[in-house]
Amino acid sequence: MDDLSLATTPIPGLLVLHLPLHEDARGWFKENWQREKMAALGLPDFTPVQQNVSFNNRRGVTRGIHAEPWDKLVSVATGRVFGAWVDLREGPTFGRSHHLELDASQAVLVPRGVGNAYQTLDEGVAYSYLVTDHWRPDASYVALALDDPSVAIPWPLPLDQAEISDKDRDNPTLDSVSRMPALRTLILGAGGQLARALAEALPHARSVGQGELDVSDAGQVATWPWQDYDVVLNATGYTAVDLAETPEGRKTAWSVNAHGPARLAQQARRHRFLLVHYSTDYVFDGVGQHHEESEPVSPLGVYGQSKAAGDLSVAITPRHYVIRTSWVVGDGPNFVRTMARLAAGGVSPSVVDDQVGRLTFADELARATVHLVDSRAPYGTYNCTNSGPAMSWSDIARVVFAHCGRSADDVRPVSTEEYGAGKLLAPRPQRSVLDLSALEATGYRPGDATTALERYLSDLQDAG
Repeated sequence: MDDLSLATTPIPGLLVLHLPLHEDARGWFKENWQREKMAALGLPDFTPVQQNVSFNNRRGVTRGIHAEPWDKLVSVATGRVFGAWVDLREGPTFGRSHHLELDASQAVLVPRGVGNAYQTLDEGVAYSYLVTDHWRPDASYVALALDDPSVAIPWPLPLDQAEISDKDRDNPTLDSVSRMPALRTLILGAGGQLARALAEALPHARSVGQGELDVSDAGQVATWPWQDYDVVLNATGYTAVDLAETPEGRKTAWSVNAHGPARLAQQARRHRFLLVHYSTDYVFDGVGQHHEESEPVSPLGVYGQSKAAGDLSVAITPRHYVIRTSWVVGDGPNFVRTMARLAAGGVSPSVVDDQVGRLTFADELARATVHLVDSRAPYGTYNCTNSGPAMSWSDIARVVFAHCGRSADDVRPVSTEEYGAGKLLAPRPQRSVLDLSALEATGYRPGDATTALERYLSDLQDAG
């Protein structure tokens, strides 16, 4: 074949590239690594940070079987090798192997946790590695015996005649190998309404709160073991909208909502994990009938400004979802619970009727997140709320009161101006209706907000 091509193997993620050689009387030339062309073929977004070359003097030099916690693209610059790979990752393909003869016209992408080995078939073989992380002595390696009987690699030269290091002769057999653990999902902001819903939807994920990892602390973010994760869900946020207008609140809002995501984005670029970041309708001014993802941000207050800054930082990472939402209701203090408590307590509240939007139930937001991640939807920004007609805060309060056995007329509608008289009140968008067509185009259909509200209120009553 004269064209660049990509082939799969029995080991998931182990990919073989055919590299065209351009030859003339002088020798040959090849593009050993060409990100744009190879990504177009389906190679994962491979971003190497280090190159190693292993030169082998004689035929029969045998190295491996080594699995490292990073991806690598292996190839030969001169000579030929017999390459062998064994899946040493935990999971159903553990122990599966593949082998082939490798010359200058091929390269192999070896994913994290797949054991790599080769035996030289010529003298003077230069074997090259492009790797996606810097070598470090504290990294967790997995190794397998070259002569493991259950894998039974058909080495061209018998191993008793091969040149092998003492270390490689002492590697364990497959039945005693410590399997490479799978990369995990990390949920930031444990304890919040959204983080609780995410943890329920993703029971195998690890959840951490501010006490364990404070995203506003540069030192903590820099030393966190990001290499152990392939998906990070940033559900942290400073949401005290009104306090954000105060001198201290402004500092905290910018530290958590802007600087925190910027630090996470830096780590996402370095460690290549998928960063999911949650944003808000407050990044818009609320002037239009609805807001699409492509609308330029135009926040009115400090909270929205700090969130918009965080969005922009995350948006430049190669793998990201910025999920904008509004009026979140979940397991924790929220507007619906407040209205239900007031209804039960005989209070007749005044509620704003000129701010319009849609409720977003935290479990809906969590399900949408799982859908985007699992379906590998195109990276970018998505709006996510429950569906249905737009409602004002007063409309929602009336539904709550009616469900709780009170008259809807016990809720007194007021304007934002009237409600805010004499209060420290941040500016708010009057129309927070987020267009859902981009999310729906990925195959996700959000549930109706009114139906979800009735179910939520019934669950509250059942819980006592």
